[in-house]
Amino acid sequence: MQRWRILPALVAAAVSVPAPPALAHQAADPAPAPEGKVLNGATALAAPVPVPDVPNGISSDKVLVIGLDGLRHDRIAPADAPNLDALISGGTFGTSLLYTSPMAATSSGPGWSTIATGVWPDLHGVKDNTFAGKHYDRYPDFLTRLENTGAGHSTYAALDWKPLADQGTFGPRIDARVVLDGDADGYPAEDERLTQVSETVLRTKNPDAAFVYLGAIDIAGHGSGAASAAYLAAIHDADARIGRLLAAVRARPTYASERWTVIVATDHGHTDAGGHGGSSIEERRTFVLASGPGIAAGARPADTRLVDVTAAVFTGLGLAVPGGIDGRRVDTRTGDPFEGVALSGRTDETGIPAGVLGYSHTPPAGWSADASRMPSGGVQEWRGWAFTTDEFWSRAARDQQRELNVRSRGTFAVADSDEWDDKAHGTGTFDSTLVSPAYTVTGRTSVTLAYATHYRVDGAQKAQVLVSFDGGADTLVKNYTADAVARNESLAVAVPAGARSMRVKFHYFDATNNWYWAVDDLRVS
Repeated sequence: MQRWRILPALVAAAVSVPAPPALAHQAADPAPAPEGKVLNGATALAAPVPVPDVPNGISSDKVLVIGLDGLRHDRIAPADAPNLDALISGGTFGTSLLYTSPMAATSSGPGWSTIATGVWPDLHGVKDNTFAGKHYDRYPDFLTRLENTGAGHSTYAALDWKPLADQGTFGPRIDARVVLDGDADGYPAEDERLTQVSETVLRTKNPDAAFVYLGAIDIAGHGSGAASAAYLAAIHDADARIGRLLAAVRARPTYASERWTVIVATDHGHTDAGGHGGSSIEERRTFVLASGPGIAAGARPADTRLVDVTAAVFTGLGLAVPGGIDGRRVDTRTGDPFEGVALSGRTDETGIPAGVLGYSHTPPAGWSADASRMPSGGVQEWRGWAFTTDEFWSRAARDQQRELNVRSRGTFAVADSDEWDDKAHGTGTFDSTLVSPAYTVTGRTSVTLAYATHYRVDGAQKAQVLVSFDGGADTLVKNYTADAVARNESLAVAVPAGARSMRVKFHYFDATNNWYWAVDDLRVS
C-alpha cells in the first residue's frame, strides 16, 4: 500500500530560531550571488536547532513538501540521487518552464512565491527578490491557507533562505517555523541543521503538513555552474537529506495507519555556467514531483505547472482545491484534446534544436484549422494555426513575451504572424481560423465559453472569437483590440431558440510582421 501522500496544514503560533554563531570555515567576505544569496560553502555545524513545539495534528492524511532551490531537473539523472530517482519512478514528475520578465525574473522570490501561493506572479505580485508588490494578504502560502480554514491542521516549515520568513512567503501563522540564515552561515551547514531538526519533528511530532527548504544546490549552481561536478555533488547531498526525511516519516510509530504524500519542487533552473534570472530555457526549467496515494507511478505529464503545489497539498489532505488559484490537481489530467496532438521537430526554424518536438498543423479529432486564405510560403511551422509547446514556441523568438503564456498547459494552439513572416511568402496577409467541434446546446438559453488566451496586438492585425449555430452564419462574441496577456477568459453566449449545436471559431487575420495569438483548453458549459 502506498503511503506517500500530501496533507495540508494550519498555522498558528510561529517559532523562529535565531541564527547560530559564525561558522569556523566561513569565508571572511563572501561574495553575494546575483540574486542576493551568499556564495558560502561553509560546512562546519553550529549547535543543533532546538526542536520546536508542533501542535498535534488531526488527520491520518499527511503531506511533506520539499523545496530544492535552483535544481535543474535535467541534472537529476546524471547525479547520484537514488531517493529522487525512486520518487520519480514511483510518482508523477511534471516538468515545465517559468515566465520571464516583464512578468517576473527567474529568481527565487517569484519562484517560491508561485510555489507557495498557487498563483502566477501577475497575481501574487512578486517580480524579483525585493518582494516589492507582494500580495500575500490575498494569496497566502499553502500552510497559511490551511490555517485560515480553521479546521485545526498542524503545520510546520523549515527555512534557511531567511527572506521566505521575513517577507511572509511562508507566513507567521504557521504553527511552527524554524528559520535559519544560510546567507550568513552557509547553506550546506544550515541545510544540515534544518534536516536534523526536521527529522526529529517528522519522526516524533505530528504535523499534518510540512515544508522543508534546502538551498545548497542553488549556491553550487552560482559558484560552479549547472554543468559542473560540484552541482551534481550538491544534488547528491540534497538527495541524501531527502532520504533521511523520508526515513524519519517511515519511523513514525503511527506510520502504518497514515497516508503520506511527498512533493518535491524547485523555483528555477540554472545556466550551464551558473546563474539565473534571465530568459534562457535552462534558467526557466522547473518541475513538480508528487508521490502518494492516488498519484500515478511513472507518469510524465506535460500539463503540470509550478502553481500546482498548493492544489496537490489540499488534494492530499482530502480537501477541495481552493478557489481563485491558478493551480490544478497533479493526479488528474486536464482532458484538453490538444494534449493528444502528435508533435514534430523543426522545419524552417533553424534556431530550435533538432531534438525538440513541438509543432503540428494536424488538429485533434473534431477540430479543424482553416488556412485556405493563407498566402503560400512563410515559415512552415507557423503557416496558419499551429499546435505547439512552451519550449518550442519560446525558442522560436526569445524575449518577445511568448514566455508569459503561463495559463496554457502542455500543447496549445497559436497563430503567430510575426514568426511566419520571417520567410518570404506570397502576396497577402496571415488569415487563418481554428474551428472547434460541435457542442450540443439543445434546450439551453445560454452557454459559457472558457479558455486560456495569450494575445499581443500590433498594427492592423485582428483577432475574433465567433460562434455558429447548426452550421449557420457566424456571430461575433469577442473582438480583441488590446493585449490580453496570460488571461483566462469567460464569455457568455446567448443560444437562439431551437438551436441544437454550436461551433467556436478563433479567427486571426490581416496580420504580417505583427504579433501572435495563443489559445488553450476551450471549455463550453
